[in-house]
Amino acid sequence: MRDGFIRVAAATPALRVADCNYNAGKTIDLMREAERQSVSLVVFPELGLSGYTCQDLFLQPVLLQGALEALETIVSASEEMEVVAVVGLPLRWQGKLYNCAVAVQGGEVLGVVPKSFLPNYGEFYEQRWFVPAPEENGLIGLCGSTAPFGTDIIFSSESVEHFSFALEICEDLWAPMPPSSRHAIHGATILANLSASDELVGKAGYKRQLVCNQSGRLMAAYLYAGSGAGESTGDMVFAGHNLIAENGILLAESEVPFEGLLVREVDLAFLANERMRTNTFTSGSDGSYDVVLFSHAVRETELRDPIDRYPFVPSGDDDRSERCKTILMIQSVGLGKRLLHTGSKKVVIGLSGGLDSTVALLVAVEAFDRLALDRTGIIAITMPCFGTTERTRTNAWALARSLGVTIREIDITKSVMQHFSDISHDPSVHDVTFENSQARERTQVLMDVANKEGALVIGTGDLSELALGWATYNGDHMSMYGVNAAVPKTLIRHLVSYVAKTTGSEALRRVLTDVLDTPVSPELLPARDGVISQVTEDIVGPYELHDFFLYHMLRRGSSPAKVFRVAKVAFQGSYDDATILKWLRTFYRRFFSQQFKRSCLPDGPKVGSVALSPRGDLRMPSDACATLWLEELDQF
Repeated sequence: MRDGFIRVAAATPALRVADCNYNAGKTIDLMREAERQSVSLVVFPELGLSGYTCQDLFLQPVLLQGALEALETIVSASEEMEVVAVVGLPLRWQGKLYNCAVAVQGGEVLGVVPKSFLPNYGEFYEQRWFVPAPEENGLIGLCGSTAPFGTDIIFSSESVEHFSFALEICEDLWAPMPPSSRHAIHGATILANLSASDELVGKAGYKRQLVCNQSGRLMAAYLYAGSGAGESTGDMVFAGHNLIAENGILLAESEVPFEGLLVREVDLAFLANERMRTNTFTSGSDGSYDVVLFSHAVRETELRDPIDRYPFVPSGDDDRSERCKTILMIQSVGLGKRLLHTGSKKVVIGLSGGLDSTVALLVAVEAFDRLALDRTGIIAITMPCFGTTERTRTNAWALARSLGVTIREIDITKSVMQHFSDISHDPSVHDVTFENSQARERTQVLMDVANKEGALVIGTGDLSELALGWATYNGDHMSMYGVNAAVPKTLIRHLVSYVAKTTGSEALRRVLTDVLDTPVSPELLPARDGVISQVTEDIVGPYELHDFFLYHMLRRGSSPAKVFRVAKVAFQGSYDDATILKWLRTFYRRFFSQQFKRSCLPDGPKVGSVALSPRGDLRMPSDACATLWLEELDQF
């Protein structure tokens, strides 16, 4: 449970309608399996100890007594377990019958939550047997325990931070104001739903949307346990559709039909951080809730679930294409607005033949097409110097020609050599002055051409470079509108790939394919035998690692130790621990030391949940120290 991770499960046991002893045995089997898998919370289906489809048998005292005895058996079996189990059964309280969820742990009943909203339409007739939850909590004597009875109950671990859960039952989630919304506001980070929802065409997708949307709106984990195929099939079929979501993202979904455990790790620290940073999420108890404390040992949660090594890049082809299409739209609309506002009909782009400037050019073309402007108003300038290779120079020309934009070549070698003479720099010394003089000369050329043409200079630098400060101050760092400023390097590649796959131009497809195959480089050091000698990732580290670090630090609020922990899982087999730690240190050191460059960034469109704009996304002092972050990594 270190770093906020706990393992949870949605369970669907084998079931026989009205055979409570059998159902208790199968429930206990899955409880023990959950315990073996170090699950902290396991949730079972609605009325799972009796079966949901008992109909008028719910009014038979024999069935009610059988369900109660089944609960007693489960409570007794739980004495040897630490896992918290939530089971469903019909219970009498103060002369009425309720459809209830009961939380059990360590030989005790922690609390009982009755269903609030009873469906009485279509195939459902629950109001024939049950009454809705009472307006106020009460107490119930059950299995040797006295426990709270009502909807307003939070179950909270005394020892595991942020481990607080609350319950609702099936239709409760379908209601206009689900109880889970109140539960989350009062502190529950995990919301569990005991359900018996029959299978219908299209219904699975709707349930998936409900669960994901509720978890997203409430910044919570949501466990949904559905009744299985053991229910009566007289008029309906149940198939054990189980779901686990976290903050709007579906983490796990069972195949149907399903019996067994659906297990997943959830990150409670992330959820708590998400609520803290979102000021529209109001929280705090008004005293109306009973808080039930339970004991739960703090232990290591082994991370068994896969962790996405490319958090900015959707894994599915369709989702990835849709994201690329959306990002290019955002970028081009943003640029289009700036052109309309300034009255500019021309832009200037430094075209290197690399990934970033290629995307900037593609965005400019789309913006011009949207505004019905002549593409010749896009002035692409290639500026060869000491490190330029024939490959990138040729690609720059081919890109411009295939897109029908204006292309100019301005060799800056003489200008840079004159500058070296002016500042008394030895050109044989290939230091930072040697490199940055070229970058600043290129920016000066772009700015002056823009002045001459009445154009805007389009920035090409991306989010990953800005995070690392891999940009020359007042060089490629500066522009009049930075279209790539919020696009990470791992996603930049896919933007280029998307256009290559969807373009109708074979010439454009060929050159984009070669751009994708070209090593990432600023080309500021002399080439060796015509080949790029300065590979960025050899210097600052792999961008796939840095993008992963950036996402988990800023988006998930993870500590350095936690970032290191999840990175080891995500990149197992690709990088050893020492390599990950080395580049993680580099990331934090550069992220803090280079903030001064981000503090004066040009405007640029936000495209995702992680951005570094000083005007809203990251307000950070330029002289903040990285000491605490780096010291945390000293333990490794």
